[in-house]
Amino acid sequence: MSFVDLYDNSEHRKNLAHFAAIASLAAVDGEINPEEIELLNRFAQKLDVTELEYKEVMNKPTIYPIDPPTSSERRLERLFDLFRMIFVDHMIDEDELALIKKYAIGLGFNTETANKIIVRSIDIFQGKISYEDYVYLLKK
Repeated sequence: MSFVDLYDNSEHRKNLAHFAAIASLAAVDGEINPEEIELLNRFAQKLDVTELEYKEVMNKPTIYPIDPPTSSERRLERLFDLFRMIFVDHMIDEDELALIKKYAIGLGFNTETANKIIVRSIDIFQGKISYEDYVYLLKK
């Protein structure tokens, strides 16, 4: 097995764990609605999750440990994906909030940073951003 094969397998394992985290968030409220299924299907495709892996994850999403990326940009991307799943129904409930905190820390953010990122992300996803932030995002 070549080094590239080892890397690919490791990357796929990380993607599968990330997909399982997203599936856990989708299922936290007891049922997965059609919008969540659509988003899960898109993430499965983006993360190269096979049909067999998809079924396995959907049956037991909590068996895959969080595999944190080493770069902060990649951790933020993973956290962003989780927020997209949470806000597919345009709201965040207590169970989802508890899980996203757990995942943020699992991704490698310390508790203080995780809380700040979560609060700010919730504001952004709920459309509660300041005019200055709005202008900044438009100019980026």
